[in-house]
Order: sequence, then structure tokens, then C-alpha cells
Amino acid sequence: LSRVNQRSPVNGETYQERLTRLEGDKESLVLQVSVLTDQVEAQGVKISDLESSLEEHQHKLDSTEEMLRQELLSRTSLESQKLDLMGEVSYLKLKLVDMEEKQIHGVERKHKAEVILQELRLFKEKVDHLEDQKSQYERRLKATKVKHVSLPPLLLCLDCTSSAQIPLLTTAFLNHVQSAFLPRGLQGEDLEPNQFRRGGLRATAGPRLTRTPESGSSVRDMNTPFSQWTREQVCGWLEDYGLGQYVNLTRQWVDNGQTLLSARPQDFEKEMGIKHPLHRKKLQLALRGFSTKALEKSSELDHIWVTRWLDDIGLPQYKDHFHEGRVDGRMLQYLTVNDLLFLKVTSQLHHLSIKCAIHVLHVNKFNPHCLRRRPGEERNPSPSEVIQWSNHRVMEWLRAVDLAEYAPNLRGSGVHGGLIILEPRFSSETLAMLLNIPPQKTLLRRHLATAFTSLVGTQATLEKREYANATGHAPLTTTAKVRPKKLGFTHFSHLRKRSPDNLADYICPIDSGGLSAMNGVSHRPYTGVRGLSPILDREPERQEQVGPKS
Repeated sequence: LSRVNQRSPVNGETYQERLTRLEGDKESLVLQVSVLTDQVEAQGVKISDLESSLEEHQHKLDSTEEMLRQELLSRTSLESQKLDLMGEVSYLKLKLVDMEEKQIHGVERKHKAEVILQELRLFKEKVDHLEDQKSQYERRLKATKVKHVSLPPLLLCLDCTSSAQIPLLTTAFLNHVQSAFLPRGLQGEDLEPNQFRRGGLRATAGPRLTRTPESGSSVRDMNTPFSQWTREQVCGWLEDYGLGQYVNLTRQWVDNGQTLLSARPQDFEKEMGIKHPLHRKKLQLALRGFSTKALEKSSELDHIWVTRWLDDIGLPQYKDHFHEGRVDGRMLQYLTVNDLLFLKVTSQLHHLSIKCAIHVLHVNKFNPHCLRRRPGEERNPSPSEVIQWSNHRVMEWLRAVDLAEYAPNLRGSGVHGGLIILEPRFSSETLAMLLNIPPQKTLLRRHLATAFTSLVGTQATLEKREYANATGHAPLTTTAKVRPKKLGFTHFSHLRKRSPDNLADYICPIDSGGLSAMNGVSHRPYTGVRGLSPILDREPERQEQVGPKS
């Protein structure tokens, strides 16, 4: 029985052997546990080292992000300063062009004045020669009187007559030359017939020969009706009005202001040589203002201001054409589609931009400082504030919503607050297309759409969406072109019946009571901007789209 108990029923080994084997296994396990413990401690040290290095790299990453943020802010400020400097440089260039034109006119006047002065010197020499002959004749007459006392008194009468004719002739000729050729600044000086005064005008005084606006306003009495203005006053007004290149022909044709008021449009081209259609239109609008005596606030804005206004609405590429056409504030009210096409404005988006910008001027009564170029203190601007944003202000808004890298793409796009608010087809998709945001960047476009909705308001966004879902709607694209209207045979019978002030022809009609159409596209206003939009009719109309020109 004891032998049976000492044997294992399974392997045939004794319990003592099994116990010895288990103790050996225990020692090996203890050894393995100690080895594993050492390894765990080593890995714990490595983990702590990695955590410390991770914290160090995180700190470096934070500092790098802060430096990048500071660099981005400095770059944004530099870009805004660059925009300001570019605007100032363009303004100075236009000023330089005007000064060069005035200098050219001044050189011409200087040359004429020098020629006249040379003629006056020759005439003075002739007068001196005549006076010498006169003194010789007087001496001879006195000697003859002494010798022949008994001569009849007729000789004395002839002597008096001949001595008085020369000064009278001298005075008449000087007055005629002074009124016909000398600048108005020199006409007030009376030249004595017996004394030729030097020093009244220096030969090198080129700028003094040009007429400044102050001198022109002093010569012209604005209370005097235009029909009673003299030839020189009319010519001076033309130079002030930016049409100085037509002064020479005007001086030959015009007698007074009534000549221009009673002239026909074809007379301006025939007699004054005005070939430019916008120059003729500018002159006709000014003469109509003189005839009606209506005070228009837009008449105070000259063509130099209009070029800066094009900078503000984001269309600086057309400044040269507008400056060449001498487009001023008064002409902006009466611009037509054909006028813009003549000024090389063919993009449909740019037509809409100019239309909305002109309407903003109408709403603000042509206040020259109505557009805002820099952000103010407003937190959540209302549509009435956004509508006055310039192109630079919209770019600042893009920087504020973390889209600074795309903001420079708006230069030359024509995007301003008036276009964003007043144009129903202008949406966040249109803005994304103008910013050149790729379509695959859906998160970025969604972020722009959210910021655009908060800018224009929920009501305007819903109505823009409703307008986009309307039947026959064509989205606004950057490639759509405006084509001139072609008259069919049925329109020729109505050409003579149409008045020149037909509001349907204007890019932005003055009368905002009815439905306004732009290139065949009817617009509806927003409820949120009632009073700001040029359209007050809420009824849907048939929409005719102008197809893109290939």
C-alpha cells in the first residue's frame, strides 16, 4: 500500500520528484519575473523620456504657431499698406497726367504770349519811330512858324490833328491785341500808349500763363446766366470742365454762352471738333444743367474723383478709359449699356457692379465719402452698413473670417458691398468662384457660405436661394459677356419717338419706382433691404437671360 501511494498514478513518478520539479519551475518563474520587472522599469524610463521630449516638441510647436500667427498679421498689415500705396500712386499718376496736359496748354499759351510780346516790341519800335518823326515835324513846324508868322491857322489845326492820331491808334491797337490774345490774367493791366512797361510778364513764366480754377471763378460770375457769358468765360469753363483740347476751335466759333445753348448735337462735332461721343454727352448734360438751372449734387464730382471711385468698387482696370472719356459724377447717372461697352466694359459682372455702385451713390445723394474702406467698430454690421463697403473693406472682411490667403484675388473683380447686397444672383458660390477656391475644398467653401450668410442676413440668403431656384434662372459667372442690343426692322419706326432721356436705356435709372432690368435680366428686391434696392416691385416677372459670349 505504501508503495502504491509513493507512485504517481499518471506518470509513474513519486510525489517527491514532482515536488522537486515544481520547485525548479518556481525558481525559473521567479527569475523570469525579475527579468520582466527590469524590462518594465527600463520601458518606464523610456516612456518618461519620450513624454518629456513630447512636451518639449509641443512647446516648440506652440511657439512656432505663435510666430506664424504674428507673421500672418504683419503680412496682412503690409498688404493693406500696399493697397493704400497703390491707390495713392494711381491717384498721383492721374494728377500727373492732368498737370502735364495743363502744362502743354500753358506752353502753348506761353508761346502765343511771347509772339504777341514780340509783336508789341516791334509795334513799340514803330511807335517810337513815329514819335521821332513827329518831334522832327514839330521842330520843323516851329521853325516854319517863326519864319512865316503870317500863315493861315489851318496849318496849326493840321498839326494838332496829326499829333493826336498816333496815340489814339496806339491805344486802339493795344486794346484789341490785349482782348483777343493775352490771357485773362493779363487783361486787367492797362498799357499806356506813350510808355511801354516791361516786367509785366516774364518770358520764362510758363505756369503763370495757365489759368487756375481760382482765377477762372474770379473772372466768371456764377450769378450771371450762362447765355450772357463771354467767349473767354466759356473757354475758361471748358478748361475747368476737362475739355480744354477743344478751346481753340470754340474760341473761333462761339460768340457767347447762348451759342452753345442753341447749338445742335451735330454742331459740337462740326464746329468744335468733338469726335468723342462721351465728350459730346458730357457737354450736353452740362448745358442742360445750365438751361434747367437744376442743382445736381453729382455735378460736384469731377472725372478725377470717378477714377478713385473705380478703385473703391474694385474696377481699377478701367480707370484709363474712364479718364479718357472724362466721365464725371453727372455722367454716371446717365451711363447706358452702350456707353460702358464703348469704355471697354464687356463683363456682365462688371456691368452689375457699376450699376449697384451707382445706386449706392443715389441712395447717399452722391456723397463723395459714402464708401467705407477700413473696418470700423461695428460687431455685426447690418445690410445698410455692408452696402457701403468698398472692395478694400470686403477684403478686410475676408481676412477677419480667416480667408486672408484668398483676399488678394478680389482685386479687379468689381466686388463691393452694394453688389453683395443688391444683386440677387450674387451668392457665396459666386464669391468662392471669384476667390479661386477649388471645388474639392468643400469645408472651406462651407465656411465661406456660413460667413456669407451671417453677413447678408438670413432673409436675404433665403431670397437669394429662392431666386436661384426660379424657373429659367442662369447663375452669375465671371465669363458672361454683355452684347450690344441689335435693333430689328420693327424698331426703326420707333427711333424718332424715343426721347434721349428714356430711363430704360440707363445702366441705373434715376427713377426707382418701377421694375429695373439689367441686360435683359429682371431683378427683385430683398425684404431686408427695402429702401436700399433700386427695385421696389415684388411681383415676379419674366426673366430673359443674356447668354455668355463665346
